[in-house]
Amino acid sequence: MIKEQGARSSKICLCSASPSRALLLNKFAMDFIQKSTSYDEDQISTSIAKDFVYIASKGKLDSAIAEFGLDIPLLCADTVIASTDGSILRKAKDIEHAREILDIQSNSTISIISSVHFKSKELLFTDISDTHYNFSKFEDDDMEEYLQSGEWRGKAGACMVEGFCKKYIKSVDGYESTAMGLQVEKLLPWIRMLQQNKGEI
Repeated sequence: MIKEQGARSSKICLCSASPSRALLLNKFAMDFIQKSTSYDEDQISTSIAKDFVYIASKGKLDSAIAEFGLDIPLLCADTVIASTDGSILRKAKDIEHAREILDIQSNSTISIISSVHFKSKELLFTDISDTHYNFSKFEDDDMEEYLQSGEWRGKAGACMVEGFCKKYIKSVDGYESTAMGLQVEKLLPWIRMLQQNKGEI
């Protein structure tokens, strides 16, 4: 369950175009701006899910520092889905690829892994977390409607645990926020620490 927070924190830069990550920061009352880096994930060759998300999120951070500087704190993240055999389910290239990787997740268990880097001039916070979902079988007509909607685009594994996939969840172990691409519960204490160091709270 995602709980909303009351007071707004000092501004940070979310280095991602993800609507889900922006939604999470809004739910937790974060004051942020949003702009993407030019980092290219396709250059990563590892097939190990946790290594991939760490390399991708660290690459985004290095790119963001070079592009934006550290005048305001930078928040970079990456998310992948791993199937039961350990394969990484990346973002779908097209609708047929999306159908293929959703079929893998149907009536199966997946791990959604998110890596986060939060960097200011004063501190660096890094975290890798995972959330495990056991799904029932996706109904064909429902999945086809989801595919035609295009909402799967840009999603790791074409999966939307807050949308299409939600009704098929049989069990879950971990934070929903991690599955949405940003483990805000683990990030909040570090943002508060930064505020305290600056005397803002």
